[in-house]
Amino acid sequence: MTRRDIELFTEISGDRNPLHYDVARATASRFGGIVVQGGVTTAVLNAVVAEDLPGPGSVFLQLDVRFLAPVRPGDVITGTVEVTAVREDKPITTVAVRVTRDDGVTAVSGTAVCYTEDLS
Repeated sequence: MTRRDIELFTEISGDRNPLHYDVARATASRFGGIVVQGGVTTAVLNAVVAEDLPGPGSVFLQLDVRFLAPVRPGDVITGTVEVTAVREDKPITTVAVRVTRDDGVTAVSGTAVCYTEDLS
């Protein structure tokens, strides 16, 4: 994660929360420093779902996550998913999702429901 990631997300979303930009205010907060927007942090899950599991043609129908720890500029994050249920009647999969920082701390945890379009 970089400050540029924060800036790019702000350009798209309009999220100018001082916790993402103002070092003094962010340091004085309960987070103790600049925090990357949640949308940037969870975006890695979009890539995992669309590219790996369930794979190409997959989109989120539902995403339910808890933000457990802050992600900061300089952190390297990894998104993981694990299939927990598959519908027999439709191409719908339920997955456990997690975003982990490079120090091993889980930053985001939750579940998602994905639909996978047949692209063949």
